[in-house]
Amino acid sequence: MEKILLIQTASIGDVILLTSLAEKLHHKFPDARLDLVVKAPNHALFANHPFINSLWVWDKSKDKYLNLFRIIKGVREQHYDVVLCVQRFFSAGLMCVLSGAKHKIGFDKSPLSFLFTKSKPHRIEKGVHEIDRNISLLEDIWCEKAPKPQLYPSSRDYERVSRYKRETFYTLSPCSLWETKTMQSDKWVELLSYMAEHTPEARVYLLGSKDNKAECEQMIELSGNKNVENLCGSLSLLESAALMKDAKMNYVCDSAPLHLCSAVDAPVTAIFCSTTPDFGFGPLSSNSLVVEAEPAPECKPCGLHGAKQCKTKTFACSRNINMQKLFERL
Repeated sequence: MEKILLIQTASIGDVILLTSLAEKLHHKFPDARLDLVVKAPNHALFANHPFINSLWVWDKSKDKYLNLFRIIKGVREQHYDVVLCVQRFFSAGLMCVLSGAKHKIGFDKSPLSFLFTKSKPHRIEKGVHEIDRNISLLEDIWCEKAPKPQLYPSSRDYERVSRYKRETFYTLSPCSLWETKTMQSDKWVELLSYMAEHTPEARVYLLGSKDNKAECEQMIELSGNKNVENLCGSLSLLESAALMKDAKMNYVCDSAPLHLCSAVDAPVTAIFCSTTPDFGFGPLSSNSLVVEAEPAPECKPCGLHGAKQCKTKTFACSRNINMQKLFERL
């Protein structure tokens, strides 16, 4: 194979996990040209990637479908040998089908899978991680264990966050687009308050987007912890990964920061509320722990992405989190 295209236009975490497939392809076909289709702004993850050749960036914020067909036109002009469509939505399937590639491979849950040259079953099963599902697209070529996902922060990324590493430090990433995926704020406040008393010498950094800044500021104020800095919106994705890599511990929910940790093998404590690692999106770092509600409520999990709001109004999957397990990871 000389030219390979990967399509994953979903969220940041999904794109990070795609890098496992990219690593395997590069290892197997080191001389092949490997390109990606991702949505903006996720292309920033690949700013320093050593073997991703080109990025097709789908900007959905304006002229969404015009930009989609511009990408399809450009992809057709490249005459790819193989297109691997990891994303299961119609638009990604359309890119694959219209790519002109000899081999168009994707999952059977894509609405256009009947037009692929090969489609593979997409199964959510206990013990099957997302990286293993992705690698199954290649099982007709070879069957090997999927490698861990990898990101490559540059020396400049590490330099930009070096000033935050002068003391022992922890990071907390308490926010998610899905409200039920993360602990309620009072639980994060409890963790910050405990850290103020038991790790007073350590710095704590709160990470997230600029949209999370006000919420995190309120957590800091309520905790009384004077050794916390709110970095929401201040770091790029790769800078965040460079910082997390050297933290004593990173506390995350089932969201993109979890996968940033996996991609740089950073220590991580992953808190799963409404979702479960059985879906295949658990941590892959060598130092990792999953913490869930004890006992688990009958309504858990309430969906692949949880829910925007708790349907039972109890939020037991957060309320029943064993905080002692979080404290023991300090």
